[in-house]
Amino acid sequence: MKEAEIRKTVREGYAKIAVSKGSCCSPAGVNSRNIGYNDKDLKAVPEGANLGLGCGNPVAIASLKEGETVLDLGSGAGFDCFLAAGRVGEKGKIIGVDMTPEMIEKARENAEKGDYRNVEFRLGEIENLPAADNSVDVVLSNCVINLVPDKSKAFGETFRVLKPGGRFMISDIVLTQELPEIVKQSVEAYIGCLSGALLKEEYLRKIEEAGFRDIGIVEETSFPVENIINDPTAKTLIDSCNISTEKVAEVTGSIRSIRVQGIKPA
Repeated sequence: MKEAEIRKTVREGYAKIAVSKGSCCSPAGVNSRNIGYNDKDLKAVPEGANLGLGCGNPVAIASLKEGETVLDLGSGAGFDCFLAAGRVGEKGKIIGVDMTPEMIEKARENAEKGDYRNVEFRLGEIENLPAADNSVDVVLSNCVINLVPDKSKAFGETFRVLKPGGRFMISDIVLTQELPEIVKQSVEAYIGCLSGALLKEEYLRKIEEAGFRDIGIVEETSFPVENIINDPTAKTLIDSCNISTEKVAEVTGSIRSIRVQGIKPA
């Protein structure tokens, strides 16, 4: 698929999720517990903020400090932003960026509902962030970079907006082997965070090429199988592409959920 088609497909897919209050994967609470959130996290945010769209918990290990400015790439309905808001306190600031107007609207409603005065949401694309150079202390992202057509530009923009000495913490999906071509070309697989995923080595290389240092994978796990089994986009993919059970098992075995961090040199 061409870049414009990918963006249109992803925007429309996530607009439907925002309006339907659903998830691309298993039920939101089940998915979130599987990938590192606890009951305290789930209860701390406004109802409707957690859509179960993540593949990890970047907030838990971002070591956020009071007074910091945090930018969340692909903020969705605001789940990670609201968790981060409690960590940085009233003197801190959280900026959520999402390219889907319906998600931005939903996130702003949730912020008003929860009276989050240190959180704002901006409409924009990750490859062209609506944020100034050297303006944030921390960048977070949860299962979103894999949806971006130009990942090199996304990491370059992340580097640009971070202050010297700033850091990022990203949860994402990567692969240990190439996907079958039929999966790569699938619209359903792209919305389901699969066909846009890179091989792990390529993903890390793009981060390094953007200028980051001290890059490391903090955690790597197999992506929860139950998330894939219960994923309606995966079911559609299997049915429409007539993929065998053996091929599904092979694809599933190559998917990894990673939490990766890095620092912009001071």
